[in-house]
Amino acid sequence: MKVLVADKISTIGVNFLKKQSNLEIIEAYGSSREKILELVPQVSAIIVRSDTKIDAAVIQASPLLKVIGRAGVGVDNIDVAVATANGVIVANTPSGNTIATAELTLTHLLCGTRPIAQANASVKAGNWNRKHFSGSELNKKTLGILGLGRIGAEVAKRAKAFGMEVWSYDPYLTEERAKTLDIIPKSLDEIFAGSDYITVHMPLLESTHHIIDEEAFSKMKDGVRIFNCARGGIIKESALIEAIQSGKVAAAGLDVYEKEPIDPNSPLLKLDQLVQTPHLGASTKEAQESVGLEVAEVITEILSGGAIRNAINMPSVDQATLEALAPFMELCTILGTVVQQLALEKVIKLEIIYRGQILDLDTTPLSRAIQKGYLRKICGNEVNDVNAPQIFKTHGIEVSVIQSSEKSDYTDLVEINAIALNGKTTTVKGTLIGNHQEPRIVAINGRDIESSIRNTLLVFENDDSPGIVGFVGTVLGRNKINIANMSLSRQKIGTLALNLVELDSLPSSEVIAELQHHKSIKEIKLVQIK
Repeated sequence: MKVLVADKISTIGVNFLKKQSNLEIIEAYGSSREKILELVPQVSAIIVRSDTKIDAAVIQASPLLKVIGRAGVGVDNIDVAVATANGVIVANTPSGNTIATAELTLTHLLCGTRPIAQANASVKAGNWNRKHFSGSELNKKTLGILGLGRIGAEVAKRAKAFGMEVWSYDPYLTEERAKTLDIIPKSLDEIFAGSDYITVHMPLLESTHHIIDEEAFSKMKDGVRIFNCARGGIIKESALIEAIQSGKVAAAGLDVYEKEPIDPNSPLLKLDQLVQTPHLGASTKEAQESVGLEVAEVITEILSGGAIRNAINMPSVDQATLEALAPFMELCTILGTVVQQLALEKVIKLEIIYRGQILDLDTTPLSRAIQKGYLRKICGNEVNDVNAPQIFKTHGIEVSVIQSSEKSDYTDLVEINAIALNGKTTTVKGTLIGNHQEPRIVAINGRDIESSIRNTLLVFENDDSPGIVGFVGTVLGRNKINIANMSLSRQKIGTLALNLVELDSLPSSEVIAELQHHKSIKEIKLVQIK
């Protein structure tokens, strides 16, 4: 498999890739767009930083592409939606620059409390004006952190060492984690109103875009100090300029901007109270080595079929979890395939129910496996765990997942209900049996019936009358189709019986027609597992 390294990453990362016997590494740093388009049709993975743009044209020109690795955090240069639609994993390296960005943030905090940059410029200009550069102290001040992920948490630790009281706004922050980090959870308005210093560590989303605007500044203390080493656009720059000019903000520091590189005519450049750096968050030797090695490891694991880490368009799974999920992934893929072929009506909703010890695992990858299995006979090889949920949305099929505490007769049970537009529901239940964890169907449409599910299945109802099994066996035997397994289910004598026949080979349409011709056999459904 070929890996295209389109942007320069650390030598340690490239060397790691070159040590993999199954990979051929193409180093194409600084290549033109035309050259990239020329190279990508043969590659299974692409590694970029922020320079090379991986847009729809590049992705669609890459039929073998399985993963795009971003050596860094932001993926603005990657069309994630198109990658997802094409079943391509997009992975970044969120932890590699954590310490570097946290330390840069503390540098900005220190420069915001003591005017180091301004004093340096003054001294080099031949001045010696000590009184003009009086500052403040971090000690006993309140720091408000917006977003307490990896970087925010590292900033909190360092701020505590300076004697600061640390508050944080993060919708996902638990009380337990807040206690562990010795910080005080606050609402957004409380952060604005009570903080002496505010630092931003949120992703840029629709909900966080311009979260600090004119209204937010109006709620802050006079003389507040504010910093952003996360993503440009979280702080509204025009509002920041106004707040600095009015004296509301005493000092500020920016490493990221709404537009990069910054416009040389920007009013930001004329503000003495503002210290600016050119997006240096990950610009340390250690961080560059770390993200280069991390992206190389992530790419290698994914291409080898191992753990999926740091994926932003599908669940990330560590190796231990992947091993525990493996037999269930196969079961769920097969069950999805089965229910799709049994449900002939137009399905508008897929309800997935998990019961038993399986609830101790992360079932998100299993739900994706069910969706992939459901689509296999519809979309063919174009569907995978990455794009299956998107294809479901495109087809207008709702997916709901229920983790049920209801007891069942099995240690683990997966139930799928395919609900049609007319209200008809097709149900399939499955589990793993034995030491070898063999996938089994254990119920169809409320009927308990056990069968292995590795081959072609004939599923039909028939009048509960003598001779049906013999007739089916005779027809199949005459046509040299071997029966691997046969399971029958009836609720009581004289009612319709459910018959599930596992076959070693696929019967022809003529064989199906002959079976269907028997007056006691109802509609036959042929289910192809592979």
